[in-house]
Amino acid sequence: MNPPSPLTFLLLTLLLVLGGCASRQKPAEPPPVQLNPATWEQIDREIIQASLAATSSVNDYTRRSMRVWKDRVQQYTESDFIPWFTGYWTQQWLTMKVAWYKMNSGDGKDPPEKRLALYLQEQYHQRVLDQVAKEIDPEAIRDRAMELYIQLLGQQLQQLAQRYRAPPEQFNLRLTRIQAITLAPPATHNASLYQLLFSKSLAEQPAYAALVTRMHSAVRAGTQRSDIGLSSVAQQASEKIGATLAPRGIASAVASAVGRTAGALISVVATGYGVFSHSQEQPAMIEQLRVILNVALNEEWRELMENRKTGAMAGVYYLSGEIEDDLLGATRLQKEPDSGSLRIVIPAQ
Repeated sequence: MNPPSPLTFLLLTLLLVLGGCASRQKPAEPPPVQLNPATWEQIDREIIQASLAATSSVNDYTRRSMRVWKDRVQQYTESDFIPWFTGYWTQQWLTMKVAWYKMNSGDGKDPPEKRLALYLQEQYHQRVLDQVAKEIDPEAIRDRAMELYIQLLGQQLQQLAQRYRAPPEQFNLRLTRIQAITLAPPATHNASLYQLLFSKSLAEQPAYAALVTRMHSAVRAGTQRSDIGLSSVAQQASEKIGATLAPRGIASAVASAVGRTAGALISVVATGYGVFSHSQEQPAMIEQLRVILNVALNEEWRELMENRKTGAMAGVYYLSGEIEDDLLGATRLQKEPDSGSLRIVIPAQ
C-alpha cells in the first residue's frame, strides 16, 4: 500500500483541525422564552429599580460637577468682583450713579436701590458667572445629566432583557407602552421609553429637544440666589451713599455737571470722598461683601442641587418621574392577608 501523497496528508490535517474547531465552538444561546405574567411584573419592578439606580449614579456626577462650578465662582468672586466693587474709583462711580438715580427718581421709575441692584447684578454676571460658564455651565451639566441617565438606564434594561431571556419584540413593545416624555400638545412632544432609548439619537428627537428647551426656560425665569445677595449689597450701599450725599454736596455737584464727561464727574465726586477715608473702610467692606456673597452662593448651590424643577438634576427627575409614575400608575396596591404589608401588582400586558 502506497503512503498518502503530501497533498492528501495536508487535506486530512486540515479536516482534523476544522473538526476540532467546530467541536470547540460555543453552544448556541437558548432561544427567548415565553414569560408568564408574574415574570413581567418582576421585570417592571426591576425597570423602576434600574431608573432609581441610574438617577443615583447621575446625582453623584452632577454633585461633583456642581462643586467644581461653585469653586470657580468663588475664585472669580474673590479675584475680580470683590476687588472691583470695593475699589476706590468704583465706589466713586457708584456714588455718582446713586446721586443720579435720586435726582431722576419718581414718575414711575424704580427706586435708586433697585436700579443700583440691577447694575451690580449685571456686573456680577459679566465678571463672574459668564466667565465661569465658559469653563463649566450649570445648564450644560443639566443637559449632560439627562443624557447620562438615559445611557445608564438603557444599559441596565438591555442586561435585564438578556437575564430574563425576554423575546425582543415583546420587551420592546413593553418599553413602547411606558411614557418618558409627555409635553403634548403637539404629539411630537411625547416620547415612549423605547423611543428615547433606541429609535433615534437624542439630537433628532423633537420631544427631547422640547424638554431641554423647557428646562432652560424654567431656569431663566427663576431668580438666582446671587442676585438676591447683590440686592442686599445694593440696598446697604445705596443707604450708606445716600446718607453721605447731602453733607458732601454730591447731588448738586452732579446736577451742575450734567453733560460733562464721565471723567469730570468722577473727579467732582472724588473731591468729597478722599482716598484716606476709603482705605480705612475698605477692609470691613471687603469682609462684609465676602460674607454676603458666600451666603448667597451657598444658597444658590443648594437650590441648583435640590430644586426638582429648575436644578441641575431637573431633567433627570422629570424623566425618572414620568417613567416610574407610568409603571406605578399601571399597578394596584394590595394588602397581604396576614402581614398587612403592601405588595405591588402590575397587570400583565
